[in-house]
Order: sequence, then structure tokens, then C-alpha cells
Amino acid sequence: MENINLLLKKSIKDAFLSLYGLTIEEENISISPTKKEFKGDFTLVIFPFLKQTKQPIDVLGEKIGNYIKENCNFIEGYNQIGGFINFVVSKNYWITFIKENSKNEDFGLQNKRNEQKPIVIEYSSPNTNKPLHLGHIRNNLLGWSIAQILKAGGHEVKKVNLVNDRGIHICKSMIAWQLFGNGQTPNNSNIKGDHLVGKYYVLFDKEYKKEIKQLMDKGIEEEDAKKSAPILLQAQDMLRKWENKDEETIALWKKMNSWVYQGFDTTYKNLGIDFDKTYYESQTYLLGKEIVEEGLKKGILFKKEDDSIWCDLKDEGLDEKLLIRKDGTSVYMTQDLGTALLRHNDFNSDNLIYVVGNEQNYHFDVLKIILKKLGFLWAENIYHLSYGMVELPQGKMKSREGTVVDADDLIEEMIENAQQQTKEHGKENFSKDELDSLHKTLALGALKYFILKVDPQKNMLFNPKDSIDFNGNTGPFIQYTYARICSLLKKAEQAFNINIKEEKIENNLEISEKELEIIRILYQYPSIIVEACRVFSPAIIANYAYDLSKAFNAFYQETNILREKDQNLVILRLYISLFVGNIIRSSMSLLGIEVPNRM
Repeated sequence: MENINLLLKKSIKDAFLSLYGLTIEEENISISPTKKEFKGDFTLVIFPFLKQTKQPIDVLGEKIGNYIKENCNFIEGYNQIGGFINFVVSKNYWITFIKENSKNEDFGLQNKRNEQKPIVIEYSSPNTNKPLHLGHIRNNLLGWSIAQILKAGGHEVKKVNLVNDRGIHICKSMIAWQLFGNGQTPNNSNIKGDHLVGKYYVLFDKEYKKEIKQLMDKGIEEEDAKKSAPILLQAQDMLRKWENKDEETIALWKKMNSWVYQGFDTTYKNLGIDFDKTYYESQTYLLGKEIVEEGLKKGILFKKEDDSIWCDLKDEGLDEKLLIRKDGTSVYMTQDLGTALLRHNDFNSDNLIYVVGNEQNYHFDVLKIILKKLGFLWAENIYHLSYGMVELPQGKMKSREGTVVDADDLIEEMIENAQQQTKEHGKENFSKDELDSLHKTLALGALKYFILKVDPQKNMLFNPKDSIDFNGNTGPFIQYTYARICSLLKKAEQAFNINIKEEKIENNLEISEKELEIIRILYQYPSIIVEACRVFSPAIIANYAYDLSKAFNAFYQETNILREKDQNLVILRLYISLFVGNIIRSSMSLLGIEVPNRM
């Protein structure tokens, strides 16, 4: 079936040409779903055309409304409120829509890829000095979900990870392990590898603060004490050794990073997160250095007396940006220059999306400017998907102080909450394996949905117990709606001998307002995906799934489905239920959430 919006726009364009001799471009015709408080399905705004037609608003509305009603067989009526015309779609159009799409499990998805270059989206980007925490969870879930949504919108997408595996942060963990580790490993300590390395990062910070205090007690100013603390100087020396490829340093670095990667892989698997390619800063920073050196030769960059290399951004209203330190070591910006060029070349892509917290807004503004100064014009298409921070009821998290909420611990807590909830609801006739699987499905559904339903740009407060609630705007509520539909369809087949996939819907049926509300929401799904693609927001998909589930539950509570006397209405309502189930499963899959057949 052709899209109603497109058909209406074409008819409205014809109306203006026929009635007034005016050629109106379709992009200037504004049509949106009619607000719930008014009768109708689609609303046309006619304010912009008053000057061109020189007609009073009520006359213009009547003429356009009558033309559409007479010339569009899918419009059965209209009403005008001020500068808005609300068109009523015929019941038979909606019945045909249900007939043609309710069994289509890919409804709304653009299976045909467009011919644009692939979109590269970077997310996760962990440091190898600590395990993944709640902030990383939001990053990973956003990046993975946006990639799925873009694919659903017809885009080719490449999901990439950049592991920050070198630099002063990992050197801090390495020094602390050398000083205090006594040969501890994940195997002999039974500690997950990323947790073990993170333990020594926290230990470094404690020792560092202790040494600062000792220096200050000797009369040294705080700033000088911070710069001259012995453990920090050792870490800085280790970084220089690493960049000079000292064999012992490189061996320790490889060993400790391997522990971390094993830990990361476990967490990614538990979250259902994957990548098409993983980049490592240790492999990209040298290309960044080459780019900087080339920019220096061309006079685009400049060197100071201490041999550090900078980019002058004063013409852009910014300051000077350091790219190479005086000791020859690189900074984050250096490797980001190299990584950006590498990705552009690897995937022949001009569209790079970085999913990174809003504290890095300045960094990505500068990255685009420097790349363009260096002659990489595709940098104009770099997009920083800046998202807000995740906070807990007790406040912000700090990695170096060990006050973060660990991702693995949080997943375990969510599973425990799910166990408690299902126990309270008295789940019977489940084997232990089935219950374990259900608990994990509910736990991850709750976690993912609670995070993804929030607009990415907003800060959010995460409360594990609130997220697992079976009522309200939560993942488990939507999962329960899907399970309810599965139960309904199963009962129809087993108790009433109705196999919905073999039945046919009759035309000219009476459709209730509750049914129409659901059908209108179902109809919006393709445009919801388009909008979510446009603004890179899983929250649009999440809240759509909730609105659909809420509408279905209201319909389910107030409508007699299986015991309706008119068998044709029974079939129609089962078709609607099947359609809702398919869209719930489809929309939740874009968020990385599974829906169980029973709960």
C-alpha cells in the first residue's frame, strides 16, 4: 500500500493546482497524525497558503477538504478547526492495511540498502586500565542500537570500537602492579582480568595521593607535589619507555592488556554488544604523528621552542591545541587524527559518528577543524553523538576512586531483581533453565530499555529497582505485553481452533476507537524508524514501543476478543494482536532487547 502521507500530499498538490492554479511543492505541505483530542487521522496545516490563495481560512479549508474527500477514495470525511483540516481515513483502508501487513515481520524495515557510502559508528572506546562501568553501558547500548536503527532505515553501517590501550592511564596500572602485585594474575586470584587491572589503577591513585600529602608535609606546594610525586614520575618514565619500544615494558603491557580484553569480551557478550572492527590506539597513534609531521612541513601546524607541536585555532575563535608534547609523545587528539583517516580509508566512508559523552564536545569540535585545516574535506561529515552522563541516586561515579558501578555487578544485580519480581508474581510451570533464561531476558530488557528510553542528550538517573517494574514505562511491561499476545494467539488456536495465519478478514467491519488507536500507531512505525535515524535516537523507538503496548493493553482490558459473537470481529482483533506482537518484537530488537513468548 502506498503511504497515506504521500498520497495526501499528491492530492493536496492537485487540489491547489485545480482550484487555484497554484503549484505547491510537496515539501511545503505539512501533514501529521491528528491529535487524540480531535476526530480524524491526518491533519493538514493550511495557514501557509492563505496569502497565495487570498481566501478566508474557512473557505480555503472547505474547498480543499471537499476536493480531497471527492478525489481520494481512502478519505471518507474531514473536519476543520481553524487553520487545520483533519482528514478521516476510511475503515476499509485500515482493514486492507491490517490484511496486507499484519503477517509481515519486517514491516517498516528498509531491507533494500541505499547507495550511499557506509556509515561508520564508533562506540564503547574503553580504556584498558579499568572494567566497563555504567557509563560505558549507556555508550555501548546507544551505539549498538543506533547502528541497528540505521540498518533498519536502509543504511549500510560499520560498527567499530577504538580501544585506548596505551598512554599514562595504563602505565599507572602497570606501575602499581609492579610495586604491589606480587605476581597476582586473573587465574591465581580468581578475579576477572579487567577488574584486576582496575584494582591496581585505584591502588595507584591511593598511593599517589599519599605521596602528595607526604611532599606537602615537607613544605612543597600542592601543584609542585602533584607533578613530582615519585609514583607519577615512574608512570611517566614507563610511558616514555613504551613509546621507545622497551622490550620489558612492552611485554608487561601486552600481558596486562590481554587480561583486560578477556574481561571486556565477557561483558560485551553478556550485553549482546558486537563490532565489525576493533581499532587500537597503539596502532593508530603513529599514523596520527605522521599526519601531524606532514602538517608541520606544510606550515599548517607550528612548533614551539620546546619542540612541542601545536595547531593555531584562533581564527576559529578557539585557542592553540597541543598535538605532540615536548618529549615527543602524542596526545588523544593525535591518535584521533590517525584513526579518523584510517577509518575513512578502510570503509570508503565520509560519515563518521562518534558516540562519546558530552564532556568531549570541545574535543570533537577541534578534531573536525584540524582535519579540515589539514585538507581532509570529508571531516565536515564527522558527527559527535554527544550524550549525557548517567548518575545514580547516590551521585556521580569516579573511576580512579573506585566508586563506579561496575557493569558486571550491575548485570548480576538486575538478574537478582528479576528473580525477585518473578517470584512475587508466582511463575509456575517453568523449568530451572527456563527461569534462568527468563530472568536474564527480563534483566537485560529492563536495563537496556531504562537507559535507551531517555533522549541521548539528556543526563539520566538510573535506579535498578525502578527499571525492573512490570508496570509503567519499562522494558518488562513491554515484554509482558508481547507474552500476553503470544498467550492470546495460542489460546485462540488451542481452545477456539483459530489459526490466525490461515484466516481472512472481511471488509466493511465496524472498527472501534480503541482498535483505530492501535492501527494508527502501527501505521506510524516506518516513519518512527525514519525519524529515529534522522536524529540518532533509540528513545524514539523505545517510547513508541511503550505507547503501542499501552494502547494494546487498554484495548485488551476493554474489548472482548475471543468471546466476541461476530466471528469476523474476532479474526480482525486477532490480526491486530498479531501485528502488535510483530512490531513489539521488531522495535525491541532495534534496542537489543529480546521478548519472551511467555512470562
